[in-house]
Amino acid sequence: MADMGSFREAVTAWAAGGPGDPARELAARLPVRAAVLLEGPSDVAAVSALAARRGRNLAAEGVCVLPMGGAMSVGRFAGLLGPPGLGLRLTGLCDEAERRYYARGLARASAAQQRFFVCAADLEDELIRALGVTRVEELVRAEGDLRALQTFLRQPAQRGRTSEQQLRRFLGTKKGRKIRYGRVLVEALDLDRIPAPLDGLLTNL
Repeated sequence: MADMGSFREAVTAWAAGGPGDPARELAARLPVRAAVLLEGPSDVAAVSALAARRGRNLAAEGVCVLPMGGAMSVGRFAGLLGPPGLGLRLTGLCDEAERRYYARGLARASAAQQRFFVCAADLEDELIRALGVTRVEELVRAEGDLRALQTFLRQPAQRGRTSEQQLRRFLGTKKGRKIRYGRVLVEALDLDRIPAPLDGLLTNL
């Protein structure tokens, strides 16, 4: 049975140079109306967690939440999914440092009018600031990662960094950790303290 996961896989294969017919057929059958272009799976985890907390089923709404494997791929995905390709509505979330890739990629795909949302540093930074260092440390302890964090903080490279910067770097030190905490941090947020870029993205869908 066709589902949004199948469509996501078909689009990813298409972007990698495979055939486009499977994605076209699935887009029509599901149907798909919009695509959320995200840099990686940790962003997908956070967006999906917030949608669930707000009682939304994005797949059922015809929205594909898509990790691209990096911001530099946005032009390729926008070309396939936007006006030149499937004609879907596009939106997305990116880091401040990658803003230019999104702006240029959407413009090249004739989708410059489609709105995307920018995190001050990255999404983890936004979530840590929204929760506060103490609450994030409590979550790290609850997840069984306190000893790993303490070991990390003893590294000379962490001296001179703020607690927020240290936590942000810690989340990226082990494969899969950013994905897990993308969900954990969002689930711990008060719904009136959702970071503006993440809130704007969901509200815009």
